[in-house]
Amino acid sequence: MEQNSSNIDHDKLIKILTTVIQELDVGIHVVNKNGETILYNHKMSAIESMNAQDVTGKNIRDVFQFPNEQTSTLLQALEKNQTTKNVKQQYFNNKGEEIITINHTYPFLYNDRLEGAFEIAKDVTKMEKLFRQNRRNQNTRYSFDSIIGTSPAIKEVIEDAKRVTRTPSSVLITGETGTGKEIFAQSIHNGSERADQPFISQNCAALPDNLIEGLLFGTKRGSFTGATDHPGLFEQAQGGTLLLDEINSLNPNLQAKLLRAIQEKTIRRVGDTKDRKIDVRIISTINEDPINAIAEGRLRKDLYYRLSVVSLFIPPLRERLEDIEPLMKHFIDLYNYKFQMNVKGVANDTLQHLYHYDWPGNVRELEHMVEAAMNLMIDEEEITMTYLPRIFQQRFLSQQQIQVKVETRKESDIQPNVGLPLKTYLEKIEEQYVKSALSAHNGNISRTAEALGLSRQNLQYRIRKFKNKQG
Repeated sequence: MEQNSSNIDHDKLIKILTTVIQELDVGIHVVNKNGETILYNHKMSAIESMNAQDVTGKNIRDVFQFPNEQTSTLLQALEKNQTTKNVKQQYFNNKGEEIITINHTYPFLYNDRLEGAFEIAKDVTKMEKLFRQNRRNQNTRYSFDSIIGTSPAIKEVIEDAKRVTRTPSSVLITGETGTGKEIFAQSIHNGSERADQPFISQNCAALPDNLIEGLLFGTKRGSFTGATDHPGLFEQAQGGTLLLDEINSLNPNLQAKLLRAIQEKTIRRVGDTKDRKIDVRIISTINEDPINAIAEGRLRKDLYYRLSVVSLFIPPLRERLEDIEPLMKHFIDLYNYKFQMNVKGVANDTLQHLYHYDWPGNVRELEHMVEAAMNLMIDEEEITMTYLPRIFQQRFLSQQQIQVKVETRKESDIQPNVGLPLKTYLEKIEEQYVKSALSAHNGNISRTAEALGLSRQNLQYRIRKFKNKQG
């Protein structure tokens, strides 16, 4: 009698097992030997965003799509009669939505005959998409929260840049070296609808002309010795943002090809005859006045108009001195963390020196100064002039000496002569300033150039220009 009570008829057993399978927290998908679904549990329905009636009784070939000539792991189990475990499967449901799972797949036999296959699936779609996003944006670590400053000048630029995130229009960012142009570019990308797509950055001055064309537009196998089929930066940035840094460094021929790509929204690989459609937002930067670059032939006017649908100007640090203190705090906190130190701040007298410096290297120079100072400190709580690199101490002193000399000149020496053209008057002021700097450094070209934030060649050019005018 006890044995009879333990017996369960076949239909009842099937019903119990089906109920159990439906409640499991893993996806279960069973197909017959023809590849038609005979069991599809609730979890599998949730993973694939489909109802059971969308799948049951249908061949999985007619329901799902598999990319790049791949096939279903269930079909592989039927075709090869073998078990596979921990296989990643990428496919698309009947609505075209991407699904990514980790599968254990088994064929099942009855009387030694293959009758079907079943699959146990774990959903990793969200994890994979996050991984892709992080991989694509591994070099886009900046957002608008990364931009430090309380000055009205920087706040205005931040607000304008935030508005730009709403559209796919091209943006031209103008600013001196070290002002943070790429931080703004990354912030615009990460604040836009393209944030989960690639952000590709290329410094146009970093590569020779014969390489940068292939890098930008890609190459076709056989177009030149050693050339392979390779996508360029435009294709790699598809759907996302391409940052072209120092756009004025591109030669006129490449600028013309870039203009065509932006206008036509197509590119052609080097050596190819086929155009490829692109959907890429262009952000470009320039470290000089674009009007000067156009006038002196470094930037095509028509390209400028295409790139500067929106123009942002990042003010140099000397025009927003009130940002020095919050920037100092930010960099001190950063290097406290990196160096495992506990520096509290900067001494007041040293801070005053910083306010009277013209910062030719802008925010980048300020960061390097903080890092260098903290490398020399041990247990001190404040950064003082003692710990600033010698090159900075000399620059600060030089700036003060030049300022004193300029301020003590007779007023008549700098009174504007309304009879002179503006350009001539400004050249005279420049000449007086350079001569004062040379005098402060006893005629030493290297130290004077360093104090003025110029290269030796640039300073020597100005000196020759002044001498030629006098001659």
